[in-house]
Amino acid sequence: MAMGTSEAPQPLVLKGDVTPLEELSPEDQEELRNLKKELKQLKTQSEKADTVKSRLLLDKLDHEEHKKQAQDEMMKLAQEEKDFWKALENQKQDLEQEALAIEETNHQLRQQINKQKEKLEFMRSENESLQQKFKIIAAIPEKAVKFIGVEKEIPDHKLEEDCLHIQGQFSIIQNPALTLSGGQALITFEEEQVAERILKLARCPVTVDSAKMDVKPSRVALDTAVKFEVQLNVSLKKIEVSNIPPILPEERIRDKLELNFSKPSLGGGEVDNVEYNKDSGTAVITFLHTGVAERLAMKKIYPFDMGHKVSEVFVSLCTEDRLRKFQTFCGTSRRTVLLSGISDVLDEEDLQDNLEIHFQKPNNYGGEVENIKYNAQGQTTVAYFNEETVGSE
Repeated sequence: MAMGTSEAPQPLVLKGDVTPLEELSPEDQEELRNLKKELKQLKTQSEKADTVKSRLLLDKLDHEEHKKQAQDEMMKLAQEEKDFWKALENQKQDLEQEALAIEETNHQLRQQINKQKEKLEFMRSENESLQQKFKIIAAIPEKAVKFIGVEKEIPDHKLEEDCLHIQGQFSIIQNPALTLSGGQALITFEEEQVAERILKLARCPVTVDSAKMDVKPSRVALDTAVKFEVQLNVSLKKIEVSNIPPILPEERIRDKLELNFSKPSLGGGEVDNVEYNKDSGTAVITFLHTGVAERLAMKKIYPFDMGHKVSEVFVSLCTEDRLRKFQTFCGTSRRTVLLSGISDVLDEEDLQDNLEIHFQKPNNYGGEVENIKYNAQGQTTVAYFNEETVGSE
């Protein structure tokens, strides 16, 4: 019997009586032993094959389970990807709508900003115009003051304190003005009724040296004017020093100021306090006694010894002013008429005389003329009115 064949072994069938092993020949016994050995090997191989088969079946089942899990995971991932892109698209649409809303808001804000800029520019222009209109640039002449009485009695316990200041109050009234252009005249009558009669006329035919012209009368609308009060408080113990060179530390400059203005030989006196402002180069010095500040302020210029250099500083009394009762008013002149449309047929003075003669005649609805001013072509004149000739609106 051949060994190692791939065919399955045939079962050994014994027919008839079974011969005892001892009775078999040695060759048969050897063959029987080989058969038993081969049967054992085949049994072992069969068991191994069954084991491999079982393992392969288990591997197949495990692979199919993994495959199913992988398919489920792929489907899940595909659904998640689909949901993700859908959510991303929705978010994109929301962001686009939000961006459009922001752009619309920005557009509205830009429009509001432009409107506010235009409004601010208008207000600045109006403010500049008002500043020019209300600006008062005038040198107030010196005037002798006569004290005619005591406004209020000062108690003895406040006498020393009140005598440390000079207080004053001034009422300032701006005369209303009118800018007179070329070819215009202002005529003021002594009576208001005459001005009213002239103003009722649409035009006034005027003949000057055989030349005829239609003069248009109109009411005088004056520029806005202001009036206010200024309260002035002048300290008799303080001076203001300016033009201080900032070449030393602040503390040293304070010490130098106190040292310089304490010298009696230069008109100084005992210093009570020094307030120094480095940015403006000024200082306020308070003296212990009155009289020193007035004496130094009269000098106006004071030598300031800084150790290595002597500089000139400016000295003045320390004043405090406050603006009160600021009011604006406008109006029209009650007795003055503005005449327009006048031609330069004569020289300025002769034409002005002819206009005055014409408007003095009652048959021309005129009357007694108090004042007249003609402005020739190409000229500009500013006329000022006092309160007596102005009626407020």
